[in-house]
Amino acid sequence: MIRTLAFTRDEQLLTDLPLEELSGPGIKWYWVDFNIPTEEEALLLDTHFRFHPLAVEDCMHLLQRPKLDHYENVHFFVMHAINPVTYAAEEVDMFVGSRFIVTFHFNHSREIEDAWSKILRLKKSDRNGHLFAAYVVMDKLVDHYFPCVYQIEEELHEIENSVSTDRIQYLMECVFDIRSKLLKLRRTIVPMRDLLYRVIGSDRIDDMEQLRAYFTDIHDHLLKLSEMIESNRDMTADLRDSYLSINSNRMNTIMKTLTVMTAVFIPMTFIASIYGMNFEHMPELGTRWGYFAVLGVMLTIGGGLLLWFRGKGWFK
Repeated sequence: MIRTLAFTRDEQLLTDLPLEELSGPGIKWYWVDFNIPTEEEALLLDTHFRFHPLAVEDCMHLLQRPKLDHYENVHFFVMHAINPVTYAAEEVDMFVGSRFIVTFHFNHSREIEDAWSKILRLKKSDRNGHLFAAYVVMDKLVDHYFPCVYQIEEELHEIENSVSTDRIQYLMECVFDIRSKLLKLRRTIVPMRDLLYRVIGSDRIDDMEQLRAYFTDIHDHLLKLSEMIESNRDMTADLRDSYLSINSNRMNTIMKTLTVMTAVFIPMTFIASIYGMNFEHMPELGTRWGYFAVLGVMLTIGGGLLLWFRGKGWFK
């Protein structure tokens, strides 16, 4: 689906204009959104807008790293939205010309919807042109990163408060799942941060000086998100190390218990194995109190070992 909005030179808003009418002399600037386009609609990037073939190719082949390319009078942006369920990156492409922007995305984008609605609600005095619309698109993309990061922080706080050692395996699975989500977010947010750094430092985009503070604000948000992600990654590493230490301590306790039991029963087993041999001439077998004497020796050895281990502090 292709939708359009345009502002005339007398600040009138027009929507759903045909593409052929957007280049009229009365149009101040316009926005064309390719929302889940068909193959025929996607071809218009080349046949109607005459964008650079490399930029059109990047639009068709997903998933590109966030970047900014300059082609003559058109600036091409590759940006990423984040799926709130899977945390996977979804590509959103944008062309910025001298008096237009064109957005292109194969997935339904909440961010584009929000930006579109915001532009439609703008007052006349706030309609600063197509570059401001490009700022709104980027701002909405970054704003939707925050709920994903906040959700991960909530999950981390829940795990941190779960101290039951009976659930260590489940908690470890949760920690590694969160680390996987953080890695996905990092692969999106860090390149977007670098992209905004290029944008605010560029002198090739017209009218950038007027809106540099706006784009700098987006860059500040991305810096904050990057710090939150790194902080959460450090927290997951600490939780992982803590759970591994707890698990190792439990294993040591179990092994110590088994070692004590083995050490106590080894001499008893040795004595029992000797008298379990069926030799005909064993003097002790004819002793009347030999059975009770052997049991007494076995119990004495076992009790002595237990007292010795207790003195060594093995039961603390």
